[in-house]
Amino acid sequence: MISTSGSRPYHVIIFGASGFTGQFVVEEVARTSAEGPKGTLKWAVAGRSRQKLEKVLEQAAETLSKPELKSEVDIIVADVGEPDSLAAMCKQGVIVLNCVGPRREWSCKSRFLEGMQLNYHSQAAEKGVYVVGSCGFDSIPADMGVLYSRDQFKGTLTAIESFLTVSSGSEGSCIHDGTWQSAIYGFADSEKLRSLRKKLGYAPLPVVGSKIKKRGTLFYSREMDQYAAPFMGADPSVVKRTQRYLYEERKDSPVQYGAYAGIGGMTSVIKLLFGAMLFWLMVNFSFGRSLLIKFPEFFSFGWFSKAGPTRKQMAESSFCLTFFGEGYTGDQDPAQGKPNAKIRTQVKGPEAGYVATPIAMVQAAFTILHEPKSLPKTGGVYTPGAAFAKTTLIDRLNKHGIQFSVLSGPEA
Repeated sequence: MISTSGSRPYHVIIFGASGFTGQFVVEEVARTSAEGPKGTLKWAVAGRSRQKLEKVLEQAAETLSKPELKSEVDIIVADVGEPDSLAAMCKQGVIVLNCVGPRREWSCKSRFLEGMQLNYHSQAAEKGVYVVGSCGFDSIPADMGVLYSRDQFKGTLTAIESFLTVSSGSEGSCIHDGTWQSAIYGFADSEKLRSLRKKLGYAPLPVVGSKIKKRGTLFYSREMDQYAAPFMGADPSVVKRTQRYLYEERKDSPVQYGAYAGIGGMTSVIKLLFGAMLFWLMVNFSFGRSLLIKFPEFFSFGWFSKAGPTRKQMAESSFCLTFFGEGYTGDQDPAQGKPNAKIRTQVKGPEAGYVATPIAMVQAAFTILHEPKSLPKTGGVYTPGAAFAKTTLIDRLNKHGIQFSVLSGPEA
């Protein structure tokens, strides 16, 4: 049973609910709230326009055949350009699910997440507030997948490589251009990210066992039987921050991590190389960035669009994240010799951006609501793995369509 205090009438507030991702988070909260006793979860939607928020609730009510949503879910008007409205919104909810789209100053995901840690961790800890970033795709499957692999391994897991593959149906797939804009600004601001990491002053983590080999920019993966390239998202940064936290706070042996994405055959490689060269040339100039932002579908060869994917495209798409880990069995000293055991695990789920992401966000929120004693002892800015390592989040995800499994290797 969950409850709210008198000063916070809502368990969950969805901020940015009228955005492209936000509308699907609204639907997922509505579905999940129906799993418990009626009226148990008190929630609201928030954003700049009351009219747009009303429209989102009407659409969710129609899609889910839940006409009561239009009257039972409250609306809060809040705007990122008006700090007082944000403060008023936050004071009304136990948890705020942030679905606000990319802005120039925070569009580089890694820089935003690490900047939050640098600037606000101490304040959040002092106030008992938990700020957990990257709670959707791609970081929840990667970060929790590494922890799952470690927990299923008999002995000491020392290194993991993950390979992401995406499948689509007859109409293909695409991504809303908000993600495209984040990539554009993220590449343009890469130097600022390096500067930020210097301020954080991270000391290198100890390497246990054999040092993981760095792959090339483009290579043929025997594990996946296709060409692959380094994954350009925030996964490596998020996983490494989790491993640092677990090492420094719990003295856990750190796991080395490399993240890659499957590309396919040679035809796909040629398309990718051509697109990457064009993108790199244009993203370094303001005029080029303007063109990329104005015409996302043209310059991304249809992968990104202002309209986003259709519901049929989403229904026919899925993702698969495969982990290849190595380490030492319990009777083997990690300081002696090469790793003597391997494990292969997998995280599979529905369409990544607008089906799996809402599932992951909502289950993360429900985990915080139901399992506060399993969170880190103090508030602060955390990665998903740091926040949820001792919770049942993986079990919750398994029950809601994001499946964790062991394919081969030593199981606990």
